[in-house]
Order: sequence, then structure tokens, then C-alpha cells
Amino acid sequence: MDSKKITRSRAAVALSIATAAVLTGCGVGSSAPAATDDGQPIEVWARAGTDAATTYAALFKDFTAKTGVQVNFQGVPDLDQQLQTRAASKKLPDIVINDSAALGNYTAQGYLKTLDKSSVEGNDKIADSLWDEAKGLDGATYGVPFSRQTMITMIRKDWREKLGLPVPKTQEDLAALAEAFATQDPDGNGQADTYGMTVPGSTERGYLGWWASSYIWQDGGSYLKDEGDGKYSATASSAEAQKGVTWVKQQFCTAGNVQPGALTAATSVASPFFQTGKTGIILTGPYNFSSFDTALGKDTYEVIEAPKGSVDNTVLAEGENIYVTASNGKPEQTKQVINYLVSTDGQKAGMTAGKQPIVRVPVNADVDAAAVYNDPRWGVVQDALKNSSKAFPSAINFVPVKQAVAESLNKIVSDCGSDNIASGLKDLDTAINDELTKQNAKS
Repeated sequence: MDSKKITRSRAAVALSIATAAVLTGCGVGSSAPAATDDGQPIEVWARAGTDAATTYAALFKDFTAKTGVQVNFQGVPDLDQQLQTRAASKKLPDIVINDSAALGNYTAQGYLKTLDKSSVEGNDKIADSLWDEAKGLDGATYGVPFSRQTMITMIRKDWREKLGLPVPKTQEDLAALAEAFATQDPDGNGQADTYGMTVPGSTERGYLGWWASSYIWQDGGSYLKDEGDGKYSATASSAEAQKGVTWVKQQFCTAGNVQPGALTAATSVASPFFQTGKTGIILTGPYNFSSFDTALGKDTYEVIEAPKGSVDNTVLAEGENIYVTASNGKPEQTKQVINYLVSTDGQKAGMTAGKQPIVRVPVNADVDAAAVYNDPRWGVVQDALKNSSKAFPSAINFVPVKQAVAESLNKIVSDCGSDNIASGLKDLDTAINDELTKQNAKS
């Protein structure tokens, strides 16, 4: 691995350790003073841009009208950076709503209080599997599930039908469709200006590891294995993972199957290729429905069940949890906020109160996404989440693992003339095991 990248990784670990030490004064350590109520409205932060923040504001307006509890809500796009700033002052916001995958990082830095699942009204409406994702390495619960989603495959239906090709059922079908989109002028403009797949192949924020995970899982591979008791081991060099990475590399090394510049493209750079009619396939989240409907037209593209690999059609599941921070001194208001957010009213408000849903697939079993949205595409998302999805481990800090994966895969797929898959994945195993050792999570 590149020495500069190793240095950056070590610096990030050092920062995490330093922040954890600072937060010992927030009530995490046994000798720390108890958090107290400052008399101000309960402060809630979420990673949210303008549209999502508007939905949160409408949701909390409804909450305050129902309960009388005042909420100081802030949508914070650079959430983790701002949390570190607040941690230095030993005063975090009272509640943070963020990715379920952030749990391991937050517990490692001492940001969170443990939670009693039984104290949440309607906790039995939330699947046990989701509660399990909210547990730390010590087995304690550190978050309350709030929203979930899966990656889904979207295809330009008009292009596919113009070329007389079927809906892809397998990875091989998907690759063939991508090649057809790149070579058979599906938009009919007489120019060679279309491509197969939109791919965020950048190492930035681990994007390539994030995107590739579904395809690797579909061939039975994985980046690491949960050995139980809070311990994990790297499995990136397994025969199954090698098979999945072989398919991924073939897409990069087949002219036109991915968009130009894919190896350096983050999602913000990659997604517009699909949205502007340059690519015909994208694996992404349902949060893009609104923008794609506006740009392309709802009937122009289709949402399909993920094509199968050699084993199954597993896709990446993600979502958001509600976290109670170590400096929270408002237990009664906190309980009311949590109970509302996971209630039927709160979940529906999170889906419909603004331009952009902040609850994609509800965690409350009494709420049906396809019915609330009146959109059968959400049924595809719900079915995938229930029947064929997998989440990254949340108990550990998965961020550096995902980063190591992205860097290794980027190196592998960028060298089309080299048979480097086995050796590259063996090196990745070493990097993952080193990170697990740092986190005291290596089996």
C-alpha cells in the first residue's frame, strides 16, 4: 500500500484516539461528571443537505405541536467534522441522526451513551436484525434504527427496448447490456457518446469498495467475516471474492462498459452521467428517484431486482440510526423524540413532510413504503431489504476498512494488462487484518 495513504490512515486513527480522550469528560468514563440539562431546547443534528433539512424541520414542527417539546434542529452536511469540533468543547448535540455504519466510529471516539431497547415505545415493531446492527463490540445497544434502504439497479428502459434486449437476470446479462449501450447507439443520435454503467470508482470516502460490495457478495465473497464475540477476520482473498472482483475488473477493462473517468469519480461526479443520458445502468440508492424522475422522466427508466451472481443477488443495505450522545442531559425530551421518530406518525412524516424523504424504507413494521409513496418501485426496495440485503459491519469502525478496500480495488482494476487480482486481494487481507488489530477486533 502507498506510504502516504498509510500515513493518512494512521493520522486518522490518532485523531480518533485523541477525540475519545477528550470526550471522557462528557460522561463516558466512570469518573466523568453526569451530564445535566442546560435548560435549552433539545439539540438534534443530522447529516442533511437543504432538501433533507427542510423535511426534518417539518417533521420536528409536527413533533413539537404534538408534544410541546422544543427542538433545535441543524442539518449538517459535514457532520463528522463538526462533531469533532464540538467534542473538543465537551458539548456534543444531544441527539445525532446519521448512518448506521457510523456506530463503530462513534463508540470508538466515546461519543455515545448506551440505550435500553425496552425503553423505546414500539421497539417490537423494529426487526431484531436492525437492533442487532445497533450494537457495539461490547454487545450493548448504542443506536435506535430510524430508516433503511438498499442499493437498487436502475436501467434506461427506453434504451433497452430500442435495442430489443431483455431485462438482465444475471451479472453476465448486465455486462452484456452495458456493452450494448456503449456500442449500439441506444439514444439514436448517430454518435458514439453513450456508455454502459455509472460507476463511482474513486478511492475518495471508499466509494469503489462501497459500489463493488454488492457484486462481490453476489458471488459469495466478502471483505471480512464476523467470527463472533466482537472479533473479525479478513476474507478478501477468498476464491469467491476473487470471482466477484474478476467481474468488476472486466467492466473497467471492457471499453465503454463504465463511464469515462470512472476511476477518479465520486458519486457527485458519476451520477450525472446517468441523469443526463450518457450511461444506461446505475447501482444506487432510492434517494435518487426524485432527481432522476425530474431529469429523465419516470417512465424512461426502470427499477429492477438485482441481477444474480453465481450465488445470489445480495445488495448493500444502509440506513440511519438515532444516537444519544455522551453529553446529553435531557432524558425525558430524548425519550419523546425517539418514540416519535420511530412511531407510525414520525416515520410517515419522515417520508412525506418535505421534498426529500429522510425515511426511505421505514423501520416500523406497521408502515409500508410502497403504499405511503404510492409507488411500486419502493416495493422493489422493500423486498430487496427484506430478502436479499446485507449491511457493512457497524460495531467496528468500518471507515478505514472501506478505504483500504477502495484503494486496493482501484489499483487492481486500473491495470487491465496485469493478472493482479489474487496478489492484490492478498495484500488487502493484510491491510484489513492490520486495521482490525488496531481496533482490537481481530480474531
